[in-house]
Amino acid sequence: MTRVKFLCFFFLSAWISSPGQNKFPFPQHLAYTKGVILPNPGIKKNREEEVIRFYSEWKKIYLRKVEGKNQDYVWKTDSLQRKTDTICVSEGQGYGMMILVYMAGKDPQARALFDGLFRFARAHPSDKSPYLMAWIQDAHYKSKDLSTASDGDVDIGYALLLADKQWGNSGSIHYKEEALKTIRAIKEQEINPSSFSVMLSNYTVYSKEDKSKDCYDTRSSDFMPVNFKAFGKASGDPFWEKLVKKNYTLFHSLQERFSPDAGLVPDFILHVEKGGRPAYPNYLEYKYDGKYYYNACRVPWRIGLDYILNGDMRAKEFVGKINTWIRKTTGDNPDNISAGYTLSGEDLRGQNFEALSFICPFGVSAMVDAKNQAWLNRIWKYSLGFPVQTMDYYDNTLKMLNLLVLSGNAWDY
Repeated sequence: MTRVKFLCFFFLSAWISSPGQNKFPFPQHLAYTKGVILPNPGIKKNREEEVIRFYSEWKKIYLRKVEGKNQDYVWKTDSLQRKTDTICVSEGQGYGMMILVYMAGKDPQARALFDGLFRFARAHPSDKSPYLMAWIQDAHYKSKDLSTASDGDVDIGYALLLADKQWGNSGSIHYKEEALKTIRAIKEQEINPSSFSVMLSNYTVYSKEDKSKDCYDTRSSDFMPVNFKAFGKASGDPFWEKLVKKNYTLFHSLQERFSPDAGLVPDFILHVEKGGRPAYPNYLEYKYDGKYYYNACRVPWRIGLDYILNGDMRAKEFVGKINTWIRKTTGDNPDNISAGYTLSGEDLRGQNFEALSFICPFGVSAMVDAKNQAWLNRIWKYSLGFPVQTMDYYDNTLKMLNLLVLSGNAWDY
């Protein structure tokens, strides 16, 4: 190697590994699994501009600072017009941390904000673990409930792994070490080791000494195969791969037994140890707990992403059934997507309105097959047409996360 080439190589290496640099700055122009499609091929710049524009609006509304502390939180509100005593939930904190990792490079504040979100999460722990977040906080920054919501912790753990890849551990927070602490706590307190199912919270109990009546129940949207595969890779623990295998078997079985035409799964699944069945009305949240509603609407995104990033054919097969049904029932018109369905694929009464939390995940699931190209293009265009002021925290935040996938910018650990 010549001296000039050596010096160039040395300085390039130093730049890549230097503290504070973004190793995967937005945009990433990812090469997803072969065969995966993006909306409107050939207009990459337009896709990225739309993501940046919406991120700027999302950040302005939903990222907020704690008064007098070096902490930040994702503001949870039912609508932009309605005030509520709840300001934050752990689910939103995990979402925000993932978004900030992906937008680093475009947003120079991303790392500082990520660290602020993490500090808020650690400052509001469950009483059973300092590494799991109490799921809900009020306007005085006090936790209203000391139990967890498992999905929030799973996303926080995954976001910390992404942060380790993005920024390394040169700062005040050792991201991978904190991720592993969270991952171990999730395994110990939020996973049923017998059924390998994700329990609803760490107040659900499964042990030799005690088993709560809901210990074999699970929320369908808590199956996040991409996150769990990353947990296995980071920890070297084969437990996580077994969890993924068990849950794919469960989800395919639920499709076949309860939704052979639509391929849908319910918000809540009871008695996983007996093969699983849809929850009864008002099991935990709503009369639609046994339907495809505001939890299960995330499933096409969570599982579709496993094919997009990892090429897992189990994921493609699962969302393929959903893609066929949703295109047929809507006539390939995204305006006909309802905010809730029975497992047989019928619209829920009174739910014929636009909800991005339902619309955008169908876009992610469409990416797995080129035959969905025109449908995907329509969903992309349609979802961009809703100003941030017309939707709530949940719809806008899921839109932001899904836009990152749809634009080719959701990279994996």
